[in-house]
Amino acid sequence: MLKPVRIALDAMGGDFGPEVLLPGAARALEQGESIAFSLFGDEKRIRPYLEANPALAAVSTLHHTDVAVRMDDKPSQALRAGRRNSSMWLAIEAVKKNQADIAVSAGNTGALMAMAKTCLHTMPHVERPALAAIWPTVRGRTIVLDVGASIGADARHLVNLAIMGSAMARIVFAVDRPTVGLLNIGSEEMKGIEEVKKASRLLREAALPNLQYVGFVEGGDIGKGTVDVVVTEGFTGNIALKTAEGTANQMAQYLREALSGDLMSKLGYLLARKGFAALKQKMDPRNVNGGVFLGLDGVVIKSHGHSDVFGTAVAIEIAYTIARHELLGRIRDAIALSYDANPAPAKLGVSGEPAAAPSQS
Repeated sequence: MLKPVRIALDAMGGDFGPEVLLPGAARALEQGESIAFSLFGDEKRIRPYLEANPALAAVSTLHHTDVAVRMDDKPSQALRAGRRNSSMWLAIEAVKKNQADIAVSAGNTGALMAMAKTCLHTMPHVERPALAAIWPTVRGRTIVLDVGASIGADARHLVNLAIMGSAMARIVFAVDRPTVGLLNIGSEEMKGIEEVKKASRLLREAALPNLQYVGFVEGGDIGKGTVDVVVTEGFTGNIALKTAEGTANQMAQYLREALSGDLMSKLGYLLARKGFAALKQKMDPRNVNGGVFLGLDGVVIKSHGHSDVFGTAVAIEIAYTIARHELLGRIRDAIALSYDANPAPAKLGVSGEPAAAPSQS
């Protein structure tokens, strides 16, 4: 029997707290996975859900704290104001202390990023962490990173993003050698800012064994599912993510208005309702809920603050899969390989340029 994956859950995070997160955890258990929960939060609010769900209670340990990070807290405020007593910090700290394999929170994204980086630190050779999102596409799903953890990136950071994203894709998508593209304003090699072009050269020269670099991709390629992993810096990635979400909501509103018009429109909906149900299922953001902070010396999952019970269960299932297949170790090994002159053809320097050959003197 597999050893349970230990998930530290910030039970006070998000817009709804235990009222959604605990039923979501219970739903994830129903999938039959071997999971043990460490729950951090207000015992008075959590206990009733454990009493109502013996199966969840049997695999959970409760750690009381009445301190919770608010959704409108600035990261600096969250770090200063009782950070070591909050449910968010304690869940992350459980990973650091090896009391949990992975942490899940639906709380304030900025505060979660700041606390995770402060508590866990980045792994060797990684200066900044990234937030990776699983993006629905016409071909299935694509991983996009960074979608908002940090702004700006040099070539070395973009290469690290490619390595981390491909490691995640190998687990989540079960592909041996994921395809990777750099987001750019065009597919031609001469287009784009210098750091993006430099990162492209480095990825081609390195010929890393665990990913297939295909070159530049444009914004429209994300939804097409042209590649398994799309790499960009956090400012651009976050704008792309919010634009896609807004466009999806816009199209859904147009569709509702069109189908609620005259009698023929309503009749057309009745005739095609199975097709519309399938479309709704594909567009449902809950099916891909769970951004992943990569590059830290520990893994943290960011569930959407508005997530319902189903969405929470999805985020927990993603956490289970990532922890079960040891994503952290895969990323650490892949990044170390990119810095190793053997067997990689090109040693990638911290500055983003291939490192100089050792002196022969």
